[in-house]
Amino acid sequence: MSADLSRPAGNGAGASVAAARADDAPDTAEPQGAADRRHPLAWVPSLYLAMGLPNVLIGAVAAILYKNLGVSNEDIALYTSQMYLPWVLKPLWSPLLEPYKTKRWWVITMQFLMMASLGAVAFVLPLDGFFRASLAFFWITGFASATQDIVADGVYMTTMSPREQARYAGLQGMCWNLGAVVASGLLVSLTGWMHASLHWDWVHCWMAVMLGAAGMMGAFGLWHLRVLPTGAPAAVHGQDLRSALVSLRESWITLFQKPSVWMMLAVIFFYRFGEGFIEKFGPLFLLDPRSAGGLGLDNAALGHIYGSAGTVAFIAGAFLGGFIAAKMTLKRSFLLLAIALNLPHLTYYYLSHAMPTDLWLIGAVVAIEKFGFGMGSIGHMLYMMQQLAPGPFKMTHYAMATGVMALTKWATGSVSGWVYAAVGQHYASFFGLVLLFSIPPIVLAWLAPFPVNTKRDFESASAGAH
Repeated sequence: MSADLSRPAGNGAGASVAAARADDAPDTAEPQGAADRRHPLAWVPSLYLAMGLPNVLIGAVAAILYKNLGVSNEDIALYTSQMYLPWVLKPLWSPLLEPYKTKRWWVITMQFLMMASLGAVAFVLPLDGFFRASLAFFWITGFASATQDIVADGVYMTTMSPREQARYAGLQGMCWNLGAVVASGLLVSLTGWMHASLHWDWVHCWMAVMLGAAGMMGAFGLWHLRVLPTGAPAAVHGQDLRSALVSLRESWITLFQKPSVWMMLAVIFFYRFGEGFIEKFGPLFLLDPRSAGGLGLDNAALGHIYGSAGTVAFIAGAFLGGFIAAKMTLKRSFLLLAIALNLPHLTYYYLSHAMPTDLWLIGAVVAIEKFGFGMGSIGHMLYMMQQLAPGPFKMTHYAMATGVMALTKWATGSVSGWVYAAVGQHYASFFGLVLLFSIPPIVLAWLAPFPVNTKRDFESASAGAH
């Protein structure tokens, strides 16, 4: 490692902040160890797959699990939304990780912990008190997943230069959401197949799938033991807890010293506001019987729609979003990307009114929404990484940005059940309100500040390379 990155922080707040600024620079010296010499393609895809899979297992797939096991829509929306809190609260403990171990150690340890906690979810499902017990183990998985997200993003940002970050941004976002699609598409479809073809009851179907998910997390941990870089150490690495607490205080102070920070936080919070309602109630609408206003799909059909048409559409959208952001710059393309994410919410409004029965048509309409989500999510990720995160405590500030994004999911998910009940459990009215909720994100994207000149940073990096 370079001398600046491995040097302990000096005494006092000024020294800590100055040392923290060194953490923003990628390691340019000859890397130490075989893992650090791995090409990004060896670890970026698997790292972000491992981030997306547990996040969506907890936030979306758990809702389908509980739906199959007879829990009400209102309880599903309320209790599964509370499991977003680890991602909301992760900025509170992210600086406390800095003094201890390496970013690589934290990533791998959390992946093995998630293997154990997801396995525990599987084994409590046959019990009478499965709901509370499974929620508890999902909570453990959530805290482990949120911790993994903190340090995995830290590995990404401190291992690669700004130019490399931009080069792999599309792949990064695609793989995170591909992990989400594996969870909500492949695994859900598998439960439907086991239920229909093998005639297993829902408990045993979900036990098998949760054990499979646990095995995946274990496989990710073993793979990353071989290929994952350590990431640059933080300024307080190797120091005591007191230094970490000082770092925590300084990370909050420096965040709110950034220009236009409140407006940037508002943009990040509202960017996926309408999507939060779609994410929670979209699958429930597709699964609910027609007598309840849903489309009456089974798990197999839902999984195929999300896992085939949804996957292809999302990947295409993500690549197009990355291309547009690179070609036009994020500042010039941000409004377009926000419209691409929010305008396709018309699809669920259409489905709830037209109530089609043709699976191909339903799949095509859902694919439009997934395409827009893939395209628009690139803008969200790049805005957090390039506008809010730069400066002292880059890893912590990015964790704070993603915590605000998780706060959106928690807020929208928590109230979505009440909104659904307030409109008389009428899906057409519910998705009509979602269209109204999708207007503020577009307005805020139009007004979004861009205090960091990333074009100048890239030009400087390019000049230094010659």
